Amino acid sequence: MKVVIPARFASSRLPGKPLADIAGKPMIRHVVDRALEVAAPANVYVATDDDRVAAAVAAFGGQAVMTRADHVSGTDRIAEVAAALGWEDDEIVVNVQGDEPLLPAPFIRLVGAALEADATAHMATVGCPFTAAADVANPNMVKIVTTGTGHASYFSRAAIPFDRDGDGIDLARFPYLRHIGLYAYRVATLKRLTALPPAPTESVEMLEQLRALWHGMTIRVEVIPEAPPPGVDTPEDLEAVRRLLAG
Repeated sequence: MKVVIPARFASSRLPGKPLADIAGKPMIRHVVDRALEVAAPANVYVATDDDRVAAAVAAFGGQAVMTRADHVSGTDRIAEVAAALGWEDDEIVVNVQGDEPLLPAPFIRLVGAALEADATAHMATVGCPFTAAADVANPNMVKIVTTGTGHASYFSRAAIPFDRDGDGIDLARFPYLRHIGLYAYRVATLKRLTALPPAPTESVEMLEQLRALWHGMTIRVEVIPEAPPPGVDTPEDLEAVRRLLAG
């Protein structure tokens, strides 16, 4: 199993995010450290388009791979790394977001092992039960509907499925499942996905995983008991993570 961490410097809401200091280390080092808890150093890579991020990774002994600056998603960036390093089609690659310094390492192992164990799946991802109806209604929290075999049938920003006979969102009536943005792919899937045009559903929902479903790929969903700590999208998120790691 390989772990690739896409890390863009030019974040619109928090420029230079991968190098933000958290407890005396750049954020990207915290993410790499989580990956190193479950993968050998030779199998952990940071994919970046910025020399400053690559230099910071090299300074703490990590591996950085320079990629193009025009990628529209982390999946595209990871596919470039897989091609550049000549990985075999059946190699499993876990995509760990570069702004998740608090991601529990066992989840990285879980998603990679789930794909390895399911020969029918092209990808694997993670979900957890919603605990508040207001969160189900929040379009920034993506919902998953799964099949009886534990594969994804759809991802949406809407509250799906719609409870026709109920009175609003009732978590006791239906266990809505929240998507956690952690993915494992086979290299062959990365090649195929990045060669395909965006799906209509993907373009409407702005969810890249819908491309895989649109084209008939199978996504295994592993369910965890609760959501991991939030990532860093804004300056406020950064301060919250700093407080957690300082304590």
